Amino acid sequence: MTTHHPNSRRLVYGHATNYDCLAFVDADTAAGEAAEIRALASARTWGEARKVQMTHLWNPAGPDCYEPEDHADDKPFDITSVGAVEDMSWPEMVTTRALAVLPQDLQDRYGEIVLTVHDGEYLKVPLDGEAELVAELRERGYEVIRDDDRINLLDGLGLGSLAK
Repeated sequence: MTTHHPNSRRLVYGHATNYDCLAFVDADTAAGEAAEIRALASARTWGEARKVQMTHLWNPAGPDCYEPEDHADDKPFDITSVGAVEDMSWPEMVTTRALAVLPQDLQDRYGEIVLTVHDGEYLKVPLDGEAELVAELRERGYEVIRDDDRINLLDGLGLGSLAK
């Protein structure tokens, strides 16, 4: 059941496979971000990849990252060979977003801050706390929807399989 309240906050959450924990993101931007990731991953050439318009994310194949002479427009594009994807800095680690979207007291009660060497902090929310945390969020007026596929796409899992 989805609870709607005036001024409610909409969240998408799911099992973040790479971290084996729950991740929470803003539902109002998650769909747009997922569309941008899919668009870039499905580009067939570097020219197409450079032209992918990003509103929510930055384009790791764009002109700010690569000069046109680095990769000719007609050169085949493989998202998994893009530097920011290879070094796992794009897309942003999905588990970091809970720090911005979950109330602090719920972060403290249900999660644990984990510090990574390269990506900074993220909130590790154990899977076994799902029912209680989601119930508390709904009681506070949050609309909360589970979508494991979207969470993992936003984390970059399976990017290579999105190419057509």
